[in-house]
Amino acid sequence: MSFIQQNIMQDADDAYLIREYKATGKLDYLAALYQRYMNLVYGVCLKYFDEEASKDAVMQIFEELIGKLKLHEVQNFKSWLHVLSRNHCLMKLRAMKNKESRQVSIDDHPFVENEETGHHENGVTLEDNLQSMEKCLETLPEEQKRSVNLFYLQEKSYREVCVITGYEMNKVKSYIQNGKRNLKICMEQQHV
Repeated sequence: MSFIQQNIMQDADDAYLIREYKATGKLDYLAALYQRYMNLVYGVCLKYFDEEASKDAVMQIFEELIGKLKLHEVQNFKSWLHVLSRNHCLMKLRAMKNKESRQVSIDDHPFVENEETGHHENGVTLEDNLQSMEKCLETLPEEQKRSVNLFYLQEKSYREVCVITGYEMNKVKSYIQNGKRNLKICMEQQHV
């Protein structure tokens, strides 16, 4: 990359870099954008992991970003990246926890094959469920999608969801309940 182009990328706003990355697929644009917020991502990861695991997570999040940024329409990259980073860390913790519990059950029964080591009874993996949930979340009405995202993925309280969205408390509870039900229905339909 030339020195002049590098300076242009440093001065460009987030929206420009996202547009160029989506249009060209060149990682230079994404790398310039990610570089701005790498300390933020590292800070998020440090809340969940030690320094070495956090450094690994920063690189994994960049790899995840390569595909996910192309799929989503991002208005505020910094906030979106913060949520993506936190969700990545939480999913990694869940996977580690599940792996430990599966390891214990396998160790308890060394001669019995455990069918639950990564697959549910119908052959659906955790990754399949997460992808399905992500797709189904996009199909929800905007109010439900926002409320479910804030409540479950960003772990906000009902009151915080009300403040952020401006919705009344009863509406928020209704959106979350209906959104959860609609997500479940959508996911069940995808795995039939």
